[in-house]
Amino acid sequence: MRQQTMAPAPAPSRKLVINGRFLGRRATGVDRFAFETMRALDALIDAHDPLVAGLRAEIVVPPALRDLANPFVHLGLRASGRGAGARWEQLALPRAAAGSLLLNLCNSGPLFYRQQVTVLHDAAPARMPESYSRKFTAWYRLMAPRVGRVARRIITVSEFSRRELCEAYRIPLPKIGVVPESGEHMLRMEEGASVPEVLRAGRPFVLAVGSTSRHKNFRLVADAARLIRNASFDIVVVGASDARVYGDAGDALPGIVKHLGYVSDEELVALYRRAACFVYPSLYEGFGLPPVEALALGCPVIASRLPAVVEACGDAVLYTSPDDPAQLAALLECVTADVALRASLRERGQTRTAALTWRATAVKLMEEISPWLT
Repeated sequence: MRQQTMAPAPAPSRKLVINGRFLGRRATGVDRFAFETMRALDALIDAHDPLVAGLRAEIVVPPALRDLANPFVHLGLRASGRGAGARWEQLALPRAAAGSLLLNLCNSGPLFYRQQVTVLHDAAPARMPESYSRKFTAWYRLMAPRVGRVARRIITVSEFSRRELCEAYRIPLPKIGVVPESGEHMLRMEEGASVPEVLRAGRPFVLAVGSTSRHKNFRLVADAARLIRNASFDIVVVGASDARVYGDAGDALPGIVKHLGYVSDEELVALYRRAACFVYPSLYEGFGLPPVEALALGCPVIASRLPAVVEACGDAVLYTSPDDPAQLAALLECVTADVALRASLRERGQTRTAALTWRATAVKLMEEISPWLT
């Protein structure tokens, strides 16, 4: 008598609800993390990876996004509740989760919902309050420690941020997991047909991103530019360019500083690929995504020597003190003049970023949250 082969039992169903507020915002670093991690999770489901066997994942968004096209194949999308912003997140989102595990990817979560995992990227509101409004810092002073207590698990993006969250918000260190970030999304972006004027000029340039946030420390770039005499290169600034970027210095900026204002992603890719180097002078970071994005595109990087940036970039970048413009000026002149150094930095950058993938982020995230999926 022939023995009957039994079909394998289906994997038990596991429900995950994802806070989808990020889908309605212009992509900043944390929103980029959220989107790319979900994109990678979608790909894991598509590939039938055992790690996501039986997973039923649904993104819940505020009612204003009910007509949003779903950018994912295997992640459901549902509008729920009333209101918007933090109010929606605190009141409507927990009801929509209805007891399932709720995943918050962008620095905040409901104060009273225990079945949640929340990603807190850093402790910047506590460490650099001057970069934020009083209302914002007061909210984070309340929200972050509370969510740290009630959540099943807290996730962050570096070992440095793990220690910071523990010290600043008193979240127990064993409760905090770490997942990496990646810059590989930049490789999917194509250069646009319109070329920024600075590229047509043909003069070598250094790329910097202006920001009015004080901890981004763009003043360091401005002060370094003032020290450079007879420069053979320009400093091209994209993003914010008003007086707040440059601090209180009264000296006029030298002519080597060129402002492009805000540019498209496609134009930014073109600038990264043609720049002699990218400058990242920040005073505080939980990870430092822009340097990793630059490295992914083969752009040499000079960055502030911060623990999180060193953790992310290793020996692939040149480091400078965030409060020494003379040191930065010397590095800028060195990198722009040394072809061999730039080639070495590109090679090290490619090696470094090859190990940082959004798939690895999604895998590590699933490993972190799986014990609470039912």
